Amino acid sequence: MAGRQIALIDLLDRLLNGGAVLTGDVVLSIADVDLVHINLRAVIRSITPDDPAPW
Repeated sequence: MAGRQIALIDLLDRLLNGGAVLTGDVVLSIADVDLVHINLRAVIRSITPDDPAPW
């Protein structure tokens, strides 16, 4: 794929078509003492009439 250019809209279309899971951690600390630890998880995918939302 080196040297091949892909438009941002094409990349987003491929991402939403297949879906993606984003994860991350946030830790707030003072003087090496963890005060707050937050785990973040998000699922991103497109919703179509053929494949409705699970809720």
